[in-house]
Amino acid sequence: MSLCVLCAQRGTSCCVNRDILITTADAGRIAAYYGDLNFFEYRKPSSTAYVEQDDDPEWNILTVRVDGSRRVLNRQNESLCFFLTETGCRLSATVRPLVCRLHPVEYTAAGVTGVSPECPVQFLAHPETLLDSLQMNLTEAESWRRQLYEELRQDALNRKKVA
Repeated sequence: MSLCVLCAQRGTSCCVNRDILITTADAGRIAAYYGDLNFFEYRKPSSTAYVEQDDDPEWNILTVRVDGSRRVLNRQNESLCFFLTETGCRLSATVRPLVCRLHPVEYTAAGVTGVSPECPVQFLAHPETLLDSLQMNLTEAESWRRQLYEELRQDALNRKKVA
């Protein structure tokens, strides 16, 4: 059983009580796959810590709109990601939002900075690593990080054109 499925079944996944940010391109990929656009909304961060973070000066500039909201996936039951099931995400890996594909890799606009300590690595079989379990490598993560920031910059540019 994968670590992500285990987390989803335990109700402690990264898909619970989180705002999952999506880019315009993420929304397009998901809509093409899902066949509907009723899966996201614009919502202000529930925690001031989100806006007060200072490890990536570009992040808030690129993600937070003038009214303080961000484009995020809807939730089911007020806490679960709209696409979360008991067996994990119902979206294929190639359609998931870039921030989901990147998790648990931590990053800034400058590059990949490490791996989040959030995942319950104690459930991994020795000598399996977290990235092995997720079938992820840092080269792939860096590619997604670059794509994420390109899409965020394009979204910000489009917002300026409309304003």
